Amino acid sequence: MPTSETGPALPDRLPPRPGVTGPAGAGTASRPAARVPIDRKRQPSGDEARERAMRAAVSVIAEKGTAGLRMSDIAARAGMSTGHILYHFGKKDRLLLEVLAWSQADLWVRFQRAADEAASPAEKLDLFVRFYLPTHQGDERYALWTQVLAQHHDEAGRQVLTELLDGWDERLEAILREGRELGHFADVDLPEFTVRAVAMLSGLSEDVMFGRSRWRHASPHAFALAALERELLPARNTA
Repeated sequence: MPTSETGPALPDRLPPRPGVTGPAGAGTASRPAARVPIDRKRQPSGDEARERAMRAAVSVIAEKGTAGLRMSDIAARAGMSTGHILYHFGKKDRLLLEVLAWSQADLWVRFQRAADEAASPAEKLDLFVRFYLPTHQGDERYALWTQVLAQHHDEAGRQVLTELLDGWDERLEAILREGRELGHFADVDLPEFTVRAVAMLSGLSEDVMFGRSRWRHASPHAFALAALERELLPARNTA
């Protein structure tokens, strides 16, 4: 359930949403966002309204969870009417999936921009780990993942979540394949290594979100990257 270490800001513009005809950065959860006064004479429309609602939903979900989430909470945080929120999303289940897809689309866009500037597969691997792990306990993006995954979903919802999760596996496999083809990485079994790598990152992410004391003076990013490189860069062990 990825997030990003590249910064706390949510996107300035709404990016294209993948998969939905829809594992880093995260916003800070230490201080609730101020509620925007509702100006009923000028309610936002179109993409502006959806983006404002998405931002508000991420913040409210991280603060209150999904069980007690009300559309009116999101509307108040966004400075919109509840009717306007319902118009755009219909019901809570749909909103949660759309918000998650929106959040991940933004994260993937920023990851790809950074990866395009990386000088080597090793640098891309470093970026992947940074974008996957939460930045801190209470990371809003990771909180959104855990809250949405805990819900009961119909087949369509499960398909959306599967595509989002698979998207991270595919990005990691692409980095590993590039590194192997260039002779930078060892010849590992790509699908098997990817499963183990993502499982490790997910476990570390849960530790960070829980606030395990072992990470107060140690870097989960450095730990994860070193573990991956022990297999991918075996020459370092014999140097």
